[in-house]
Amino acid sequence: MTRPSWERYFMEIAELVSSRSTCLRRQVGAVLVRDKHIIATGYNGAPRGVAHCMEVGCLREKLGIPSGERHEMCRGTHAEQNAIIQAALHGVSTAGATLYCTHQPCILCAKMLINAGVEKVVFQGDYPDGLAVELINEANLEMVVWNQGEE
Repeated sequence: MTRPSWERYFMEIAELVSSRSTCLRRQVGAVLVRDKHIIATGYNGAPRGVAHCMEVGCLREKLGIPSGERHEMCRGTHAEQNAIIQAALHGVSTAGATLYCTHQPCILCAKMLINAGVEKVVFQGDYPDGLAVELINEANLEMVVWNQGEE
């Protein structure tokens, strides 16, 4: 499958945004796009004004919580969530947008993306969350796995 060349740039921007992540376990970046224009970006990390995991350590690591489980036991906000929040903070609608993300969304992010009116998610890396995939399929949210060889 041949992709439009501009899609590669949005995925590259998502990768660059992930470099701002303050998570000790996984660096994730997300870019919300509508009509080929970036409307918001996000990366995973602690909320504004609180200590980052780089400073206080990872509670999930300390408790031995596997990836994809017990999301409430984390001080961080996911990249997808932060992108939606950034759009809301600046009064930008996410309806009809496409999300480019370095990883597959978890169940929490999937629910937010569905309710935010995002129509398509292009992602690169997987995430161990079968329930997210179920819900995404049920909601008819288009999911596209990014494979660089398909450019």
